[in-house]
Amino acid sequence: MKVKPNQLKKGCILLKDVQGLTDLPMIRKNTVLTEEHIELLKVFLIESVEVESLLTSGETFKPIALDKETVETSQEPKTEKDFLHEYLEAVKQYKQLFLNWQAGEKVRIVKVREIFIPLFERIIKEPENLLKLHHYSNKEDYFYHHSVYVGILSVYLGYRLKYSKGEYLQIGFSGVLADSGMAKISPAILKKPGPLTSVEYEEVKKHPIHSYKMLKGVMGISDSVLLAVLQHHERPDESGYPLGAGAKKLHMFSKVIAVADVYHAMTSERYYRSKRSPFQVIEDISKEQFGKFDIKVVQTLIQSLVLVAVGSQVRLSNGQEAEIIFFEQESSTRPMVKLIATGEIVQLTKIPTIYIEEIINT
Repeated sequence: MKVKPNQLKKGCILLKDVQGLTDLPMIRKNTVLTEEHIELLKVFLIESVEVESLLTSGETFKPIALDKETVETSQEPKTEKDFLHEYLEAVKQYKQLFLNWQAGEKVRIVKVREIFIPLFERIIKEPENLLKLHHYSNKEDYFYHHSVYVGILSVYLGYRLKYSKGEYLQIGFSGVLADSGMAKISPAILKKPGPLTSVEYEEVKKHPIHSYKMLKGVMGISDSVLLAVLQHHERPDESGYPLGAGAKKLHMFSKVIAVADVYHAMTSERYYRSKRSPFQVIEDISKEQFGKFDIKVVQTLIQSLVLVAVGSQVRLSNGQEAEIIFFEQESSTRPMVKLIATGEIVQLTKIPTIYIEEIINT
């Protein structure tokens, strides 16, 4: 929908770039608006902007003084919009589940299945959305976005690893519920706007145990899900937590969740860290795969993102925009791109100082 800046509120999602006085956009498409963004739009006398009909929290956006002259329906592609709305609705519903768990309510797997199975089935058909959703995770609602995204990425990785449908759905539920134990951690720690102290971090490291205890005995929760939830922060080299379990003791489901968990955490905006490009993150993960992550799962993540990224328009670290045209097998995070402005073909493998900073469109 198209609205005036004074109708916006924090959490609105831009559908199109907002152009300023230069060739570069003032605010880019997919940005989750803050109070500072809204003030900037007013200062520069921007007449109107196009935003999603849902906020990043999943709540319906209701502009102030809604009328026919100031609100128009967006013409975004229907499939993309529908998937985003389904994702944001799942974030909203997961948030309510989490608040219920904080209040002492037990986990109801029937409700979890009702919310997530349609989303899981859809990501198998529309994996290109995996490259977009990190845009919508904001600092305030990070934990809710994180659980939903880890669930759908875990499902897709399980599918690509050729698990049966029953198994990859179980992997997805493990991803969604892995951080359910965060409901037992003090909200002051979860919402702290900065790095945790060593004492606070030790408290957070107990969340896999809390998750395990919350799920144990719940009808419909398998032993595989329980192990995946308990072990999703364990590492093959025994450097993880809460038990320091090594490669021989780790369930395969937990190895999938571990990669999905760290990927989304590194691509998302946090209170103490800005979001990063998916390509920067998978490059870092691939460097740490030996001992930290299961090699097969890491390679599946990289191959999955490469598969859906060809043809995507990206912004490079030098500010130029380009289209991904080819990935070399030996360097899957630094593809061959065509510069939009000149049509020149550039091999990023030969220019180590330039990297993909952001995906603009897929």
